[in-house]
Amino acid sequence: MRKIIQARSPQFLRLAALFLVIVLGLVLRRFGYAADLPFIVVKYGGSALWGAMVYLLVALFIARSRPAAIAVTALFIAISVELFRLYHTPWLDAFRLTTAGALLLGRVFSLWNMLAYAIGIAAACAFDPARRIALRPRH
Repeated sequence: MRKIIQARSPQFLRLAALFLVIVLGLVLRRFGYAADLPFIVVKYGGSALWGAMVYLLVALFIARSRPAAIAVTALFIAISVELFRLYHTPWLDAFRLTTAGALLLGRVFSLWNMLAYAIGIAAACAFDPARRIALRPRH
């Protein structure tokens, strides 16, 4: 827990990035159309941010893993959630109609969402503070 609290630790930076990504995603979904952003930016930008969020959550839980392994795990989770949209029950469909259900599980299956998740996960992996520290040359 102490490592997470240290302001310059990769885990603290991942946690800060997670909160930033969540806020950006909510702002994009809430105000994107009002700001006259194109549909593709609002829809798939939100999905890319959701993918980045999954990467950062996984990174917080399996912090000692390599960023590439974290990315593969995050992509597996994101695709699984997307495929789960093909499963329907009355209670699950009712939950999907709520704001929380739409944000967490989504409503409609889309292969394009999977591509957006992959882009978001790749971006999060590329900017992962732990990756940058691991790639930094040692003196």
